[in-house]
Amino acid sequence: MVGRVLENLFVERGIFFDGEIVLGIGAELPLFWSNEPIPFAASRFFDPHSFSRCRCGSGDSASAAEGPEGKKIGSIPHGFNRTENHDLLVQAYEPLLKVSAEAGFKQVICFSGNREGMSEEQGLENCALGLKRLLPMAEKLGVTLVMELLNSKVNHPDYMCDHSAWGVALCEKLGTPQFKLLYDIYHMQIMEGDVIATIKKHHAHFAHYHTGGVPGRAEIDETQELNYSAIIRAIQSTGYTGCVGQEFIPKRADKMGSLKQAVKICTVA
Repeated sequence: MVGRVLENLFVERGIFFDGEIVLGIGAELPLFWSNEPIPFAASRFFDPHSFSRCRCGSGDSASAAEGPEGKKIGSIPHGFNRTENHDLLVQAYEPLLKVSAEAGFKQVICFSGNREGMSEEQGLENCALGLKRLLPMAEKLGVTLVMELLNSKVNHPDYMCDHSAWGVALCEKLGTPQFKLLYDIYHMQIMEGDVIATIKKHHAHFAHYHTGGVPGRAEIDETQELNYSAIIRAIQSTGYTGCVGQEFIPKRADKMGSLKQAVKICTVA
């Protein structure tokens, strides 16, 4: 059941639910989101024997390398749309792909980077050039690189991969199942709306989904504008059997209660 699969909940930055707690509220499969090198961080939360039951995304710093002027190359603002980043990105991602595959993790997140005056077309070209350097290894290891769609209106000003159409164009340009998109429902509602229609039209290019209440990125219940039960049904109707990440920041004091509520909302027949 799609809705019963959980990622970390951003209760507070840097605090994660461990697999035992998540499983205790009815989730079938915990996910792990690493802001640290995967083997060390993951060992805190999951028995190594459970790795094959997990999925992974690299956080904003997991694949980052120190670049000129202290820039974190591989972080959200400094991604694949700059050719000068590509050598450092390859150096950072190759070991990440290997250790992800060894741990049984099948997806690794990446970012486009910010525009900084660059055209959409040039950004597509540059991202494709950089990602092509990693695709042979990703294909060999059976790992998919997944670029996250983020809003540039509220949370990530100037981010390039901020519309599903641009991300889909990149998928089509690369033409491989080892590169797809993370469709973040919260972010795309802010940028373009039309969530269910977009999912139905472009689901073949979406490898993973994130939740979050709009506005405010809080609970996904009736206090916000999206009908998450309907969205989950739409996702299921595409044949998707993968993961849905609960990536909201709860406002209520009972944060575990908010997570339990999200599981219930997203668990649909």
